[in-house]
Amino acid sequence: MPSQNPGQLLLTGVPGPELDPETARAFRDIQPGGFILFGRNIKSPTQLRKLIDDLRDLSDVEPIITIDQEGGRVSRLKLIGSEPPNAQQLRDKNDLALIRRHGDITGRILRLFGFNLDLCPVLDISFDDEADNSLRGRCYGRTAAEVNEKAGAFNGALRAAGILSCGKHFPGYSSAGLDPHHELPAIERSRDLMEAHELAVFRHFATSVDSMMIGHIAISGLDSIDRPASLSPAIIRDLLRTDMGFEGLVMTDDLDMGAILNHYGFEDTMRLGIEAGNDMLMICHRVEMTAAAKKAIDSMGSKLDAALESMARCKSRLAPPTPFSIEAFKAVDAEIYDLRVQVLGAERAAERSPEDGKRSPVELY
Repeated sequence: MPSQNPGQLLLTGVPGPELDPETARAFRDIQPGGFILFGRNIKSPTQLRKLIDDLRDLSDVEPIITIDQEGGRVSRLKLIGSEPPNAQQLRDKNDLALIRRHGDITGRILRLFGFNLDLCPVLDISFDDEADNSLRGRCYGRTAAEVNEKAGAFNGALRAAGILSCGKHFPGYSSAGLDPHHELPAIERSRDLMEAHELAVFRHFATSVDSMMIGHIAISGLDSIDRPASLSPAIIRDLLRTDMGFEGLVMTDDLDMGAILNHYGFEDTMRLGIEAGNDMLMICHRVEMTAAAKKAIDSMGSKLDAALESMARCKSRLAPPTPFSIEAFKAVDAEIYDLRVQVLGAERAAERSPEDGKRSPVELY
């Protein structure tokens, strides 16, 4: 039987690199279904593994422990190790064996720390490699076929290593002119045009990713009243679930983004998120609001049943951590750097992303 605790439908951030007593008490009471970690949570390899062990210990039901470990600038673990190549660099190298190697190494280093789900691959198409919509460097292809091939290679290897995957950002940020971290992108784009491009990719992956992250973007051809996809029954229930037949876990993108905060109240956001068909509501930064989030959905009764069942199915596939040691971490980290050299060459491999070593005010998802 799935847990009936509505806290299981929350994916929450963690305030810092250690669990303070007040946060630990709150998490024990709320029992979030999962935790997402960021740069603020990472100081050293040993510290990170202890934090994840502590999060698991306070959870009555095995929690999802997730992170955005893509490559390039969206690589949280580069704060304590080597920076993997990003999707565009792997795309341009055009070697599927190297992409599979990236997926395998990513899976192994995540399990070493105790993660069980990676918030990737990015399934957006890069119509413009220089577009200012948060996707720069993060896309595996410029066409649906190229994304299917290259993201598919990464996805298969990641899952084979025991880490669940997440396709993002459904139904596609590719044509957005705004960054949803700051404001809601709203675009005029027909259903037919999207079926030929963005939706062709998500249809392809509907049976091969374990979860889908729903983006904060309003698309006229998919929802006539211009709701964000993340709060739209037409896009989640009708398109993703019914039309595409997706049976995995469905989660919102971070509900702390400007795209949502600027337009919806907190309680309405929680309620609309569940009613739209999400199984998991993501609150990355306002961690103190998780108790209020649980209270907001607690009164929804049987409306939570499908989401709780979906969460239980997902959790039945979570793999346990592998044994940790500094030596094991250093060995996998060396593999990451070797992959970087193979993709970029020795000279470029020595360079890092401009924000290397910094915790950016806006961490991309």
